Amino acid sequence: MCRNIRTLYNFDPPATDEEVHASALQYVRKVSGMQKPSVANREAIDRAVDEVARITHELLDALVTTASPKDREVEAAKARERSLQRFGQQSG
Repeated sequence: MCRNIRTLYNFDPPATDEEVHASALQYVRKVSGMQKPSVANREAIDRAVDEVARITHELLDALVTTASPKDREVEAAKARERSLQRFGQQSG
């Protein structure tokens, strides 16, 4: 369920609003246990996603590091390799 919650810090270019929102949405879904909230819960879920995204932006802006920024393509290749090692050859 949390496949979109990824490390967002210290990438070049920085995480986009869409990436932060996707992570916030997955977090709220996980915590609430709701993939598709009812009409009665929609406003609360939307408000929570907006707040989690806002505070995530604040966190990312406040963090400091001396490490070099990571490259998204290199990190994606590493993830694919880990997946191959774990699950074997992928079809597609």
